[in-house]
Amino acid sequence: MAKISQLFAPKDMTVGEPWKRIVEFSIPMLIGNIAQQLYSTVDAIVVGRYVGDNALAAVGSALPVLFFLLVLFVAVATGAGIMVSQYFGAKDRDKLSHTIGACITLTAIASGIIMVVAPFVVRPLLVFINTPESILDWSASYLLILLVGNVGSSYFNILSGILRGLGDSFSALLYLLISTVLNVFLDILFVVRFDLGVPGVAYATVIAQMISALLCAIKLKKMNDIFDMNFEMLKSSKDYMVEIIKLGVPSGLTQAILSLAMVTVQSLTNSFGEAVIAANVIVMRVDGFAMLPNFTFGVTMTTYTGQNVGAKRFDRVELGTRQGLAIAVGVSTFITLILILFGKHLMAIFTTTTELVDLSMRFMRILAVGYIAMAVQQVYSGVMRGAGDTVTPMWISLITTFFLRVPLAYGIAYITKSPSYPNGRPESIFISLLLAWVFGALINFYFYKKGTWKEKALFRALSEERA
Repeated sequence: MAKISQLFAPKDMTVGEPWKRIVEFSIPMLIGNIAQQLYSTVDAIVVGRYVGDNALAAVGSALPVLFFLLVLFVAVATGAGIMVSQYFGAKDRDKLSHTIGACITLTAIASGIIMVVAPFVVRPLLVFINTPESILDWSASYLLILLVGNVGSSYFNILSGILRGLGDSFSALLYLLISTVLNVFLDILFVVRFDLGVPGVAYATVIAQMISALLCAIKLKKMNDIFDMNFEMLKSSKDYMVEIIKLGVPSGLTQAILSLAMVTVQSLTNSFGEAVIAANVIVMRVDGFAMLPNFTFGVTMTTYTGQNVGAKRFDRVELGTRQGLAIAVGVSTFITLILILFGKHLMAIFTTTTELVDLSMRFMRILAVGYIAMAVQQVYSGVMRGAGDTVTPMWISLITTFFLRVPLAYGIAYITKSPSYPNGRPESIFISLLLAWVFGALINFYFYKKGTWKEKALFRALSEERA
């Protein structure tokens, strides 16, 4: 029983061998990320197999717009994760309590804004990105249901982020696994049994994520040995909210930039027709799983760095970065080999159309090597964010995604126009993404080695203010 309880306990990453702490934290978080990815993946599989390839394309066309409209939560979650991990590392109960209270309040405000705005902007945005008429209604209904019902997903992402900031990635994993199983059951029930089509998978996702958010809230309420969770805490001073927003806005802007680039490139993708849209959905679903270790190590390094900066252990930060990078690159190399050798079998999970499987695999071969570059990018940007430097990763994302990837995608499409490809070759979408990843890895490495992120550590800034 003692070992089981330790799994649910917060992890102090300021002691012990760094690589062991990184792996211990990463494994349950990676499994949780895989489970979370299953939400949209199961949606795609169910609609692709039981409704049709156009339904699959409809779900895929909606996702870039969804990510674009949810950037508020990225800002809150990032600022929250940094402050929670640093105050936990510093063992400052009062500031930790007020930070968590501010997170809960800010999430309520952001959720309300999204619920009010969504009905007015969903369809115009889908029309703006050239969503084909044949899938427009399905895309709009799917997107509207997810956004109006965003409270569950918003609070799960924020509260599970708080748990991870406290070093407890296992509880978030358990609750996510429960809701994922529920999501799969409801997907099949609503689509296969009740014939609700594309809206059915959206309803399933909303209900399942509401359950996971509730479980996270119950868990946090029980952690009164670490922080206080009461009504007074929810009325946190505006200083904490401002600090969260100040730290989170660069990451929120980064997500907005990424999402805007996705929306812009989705417009190009839509011009290639339903087959390429559906193939892109399949590739992005497989890509979502392939990228999970990179994102996991990025968040892990943010938490690891945050706790050690809070404890003033900069020596451990540099050692942990070297060890974390070696692990991340090794895992990504293995994933790249798997995709090259067995990718076609993964594509066939989503559709029985042979031509669509072949087209998807053609695109995936272009992306596969880029996952190694993304491992480097995520580890270094995670370290900088954990130290409180969220601005540098924002500028890097702005340069690589918007000023590099988008022009490259349209430029390559333009120069490859031909009678067979009047809008250019669809490979342009994936070549541009690969080049952006490689350049992003190089520039993140440069700024990490430059070391200015050390001077921007939140804990040091607060100490100087008090002095």
